[in-house]
Amino acid sequence: MTSLYSGFDDVSPADIVGSPLHSVLQQPFLLGLFLPIQNGGWSPSRLERTTDWHFDYNKRLTLDAEALGFDLVFGLAEWNPKGGYGGEIRYREHSIDPFMTTAALSAVTSRILLISTLHILYGPWHPLHLARFGASLDLISGGRWGLNMVTGNQDSYARMFGAPQIEHDTRYRMAEEFVALLKRYWLDDQQVTFRGEFWSSEEGWVTAKPRYARPLLVNATGSQAGIDYASRHSDLVFITSPAGAEIEAALAALPAHTARIRAAAALQQRTLRTLINPMVICRPTEKEAWDYYRAIVAAQDEVAVDNFFASSRKRDSQAFLGHQRDQKIVGGNIQLVGSPEQIVAYMQRLQQAGCDGVQVAFYDYAPDLAYFGEAVLPLMKQAGLRL
Repeated sequence: MTSLYSGFDDVSPADIVGSPLHSVLQQPFLLGLFLPIQNGGWSPSRLERTTDWHFDYNKRLTLDAEALGFDLVFGLAEWNPKGGYGGEIRYREHSIDPFMTTAALSAVTSRILLISTLHILYGPWHPLHLARFGASLDLISGGRWGLNMVTGNQDSYARMFGAPQIEHDTRYRMAEEFVALLKRYWLDDQQVTFRGEFWSSEEGWVTAKPRYARPLLVNATGSQAGIDYASRHSDLVFITSPAGAEIEAALAALPAHTARIRAAAALQQRTLRTLINPMVICRPTEKEAWDYYRAIVAAQDEVAVDNFFASSRKRDSQAFLGHQRDQKIVGGNIQLVGSPEQIVAYMQRLQQAGCDGVQVAFYDYAPDLAYFGEAVLPLMKQAGLRL
């Protein structure tokens, strides 16, 4: 019986010239799109919009983002009850699964990275299942598939699967074993036999192998346990602002936060890139942008907002501790409001604060993405943020 790590060296697709991940990492500032695969998107507001959770709408967004040169797309994973977070809009009652969504998108896209968010500790998942599914998607997509590993921070989710919530740091110990075993299946040229604390495998084998060593690995975290995990396993880490969504407070807090993550990765002799999620409210002038912002807030579904905020306070996640109730109305880990020039200036400041990129969200996705491509992207290129 061998150790999970004996004679084993991880190889990241980031280090393989020609891999899709290596290619996008040549960009000075990464650009992703946070897909609205749940009803209400990121904003529990009743203001009119086109945003839709169905696959065809999200496929259109992904193809538009790919045509604009975006680097990646991914979606949220939730297990909400009937009625979602309630209110008139029954916020986030409906959604499509992010794993199935990215699998379907692999057949209709050609360049953009596709990241599947997955609760790996719920239900009967075994690392061998996901190793085979992931290797298949890697091959189908030409090496563009990746896993955003989620451990689950809400006890109601765990109860849906008939189990009590697992303590925060224990979840990361489980994730450590799960993902290390995934890597063995992907990278080893021999069958894997292992008996661990949480999972075991006798002569486990996955073929065919991923195209560029292994798929891209991602996690989202703000805790020390999550950062330690990311430093050993992830290629990208989705971060939030420790100071909430207001941009100036976020910019003051982010340099220390991102430095902490870089230092953890350096101890492992690895490079870890950070991405943060801004809600972008952009119009030709600052006044028009703030008028749009205020219209979203004025149309808030108060019951849905209250329930959504209360739910965030019940979770043991440490990523959103600085976020306030009213910041949930518009949504986003941070909020960028202004003219195209102001949006680009904020992104430059985020880069200076240690963020390696953004995965943007919008209120009215299709037209707002189109305007972003028309008005903001050219300025990002002029500013040296994009090639």
